[in-house]
Amino acid sequence: MSNSREDNEVNVSGEEKVNAMRGYKAALKNPKVSPEGKQHARDVLDNEIHWDQPRQELYGIRQQNKEPNRVAGGLKAAQVNPRVTDRGKKGASEKLDQMGPGPQE
Repeated sequence: MSNSREDNEVNVSGEEKVNAMRGYKAALKNPKVSPEGKQHARDVLDNEIHWDQPRQELYGIRQQNKEPNRVAGGLKAAQVNPRVTDRGKKGASEKLDQMGPGPQE
């Protein structure tokens, strides 16, 4: 089991990669960036950052650290919240079903 310092280092590194990815993607859409700059951004995204991979890795790390009881509680609350759309309530119900029975059930 890893300690919290190692977990924080992984998260910071992942967040830095996500921020870099955002910057390079922004450069590709910015009309003020030269063609050479856009090519450099594409090269970095292709060869070093691998486009959306940092975001997916960070999401996976954050999902591992969530407590299932708290997630289930949030999903149950969404099912009865009047501000949640019917589609959102259905999604919450499906996710809750995928989690399986809780410790109290």
